[in-house]
Amino acid sequence: MAKSVEEFNKKRLRSSNITVVISIALVLFLLGLMGLILINAQKYSDYLKEQLVVNAYFDENYDVKDSAKILKQESEAVQQIQKLESVKRTTYISKKMASEEAEKSLGANSQALFEKDIFPASVEIALKPEYNDSAKIGKVLAEIKSVPGIVDVKNDSDSQKIYDKLNKILKWILAFCILFLVLAIVLINNSIRLKVFSKRFIIKTMQLVGAKRRFILIPFMKEALILGILGAILGLLALFGLWYYFTTTIKTPFVQDTNQYVWLVILVFGVGIFISVLSTIIATWRFLRSNVDDLYYS
Repeated sequence: MAKSVEEFNKKRLRSSNITVVISIALVLFLLGLMGLILINAQKYSDYLKEQLVVNAYFDENYDVKDSAKILKQESEAVQQIQKLESVKRTTYISKKMASEEAEKSLGANSQALFEKDIFPASVEIALKPEYNDSAKIGKVLAEIKSVPGIVDVKNDSDSQKIYDKLNKILKWILAFCILFLVLAIVLINNSIRLKVFSKRFIIKTMQLVGAKRRFILIPFMKEALILGILGAILGLLALFGLWYYFTTTIKTPFVQDTNQYVWLVILVFGVGIFISVLSTIIATWRFLRSNVDDLYYS
């Protein structure tokens, strides 16, 4: 009879542990999924912002005999622009190259339309993503225009409005990620508290027979640590399994930024372990401080 009761308790304990691990894994899976969405949304947003090209134009009115001097001045200006903190890359476009581009766009020979190259030399400037918003773009354009040799700077204002909206979308995604983080903390905390609650009589019995609080607390902390690790592993396996299937289907790289993925793994493990252990300590300590009569009404 005693053996059957002991086997029943072991099965119930095993079932309880499995339930807690699955609960932690599901919550961390959702948290990790939101993290992946945020990482890739940020990458895609940065890619789109880098497509915004600022055009800086050089003076086209100069004497032909000064061509070598002007060419050197333009080269120095391009180098100076490239050194600006806001600039990611630059592409120099000579007057001849500008005419060839116009010829392709118009579908006709520019020499047949114009007696000479009328398009000024310019430099196409791709800005770093963090500088592509309405709050910073004005200062960036002023810096570029102050470079010697540059007479005019233009950018696509319609595209600028679109990129500003991208920033708002990213902020909403970040807000949802924070919300999921809070929900993860609450749900994991509730799962752990229910597990500790089921052992409240064991905790109080150990305390009544003389066991110190630390002696009672340590086994529960070790168990919570193991459950948190197992839940995080299962959650990450499910997450990256789904992500591998998704990236394979749409034929994109599985990992686009190793550092960000590593930080995501650390975050998932950290949340799973920290909340499991902390919730266990708080719940166990509560029953250690309570009276025997309170156990029936907790």
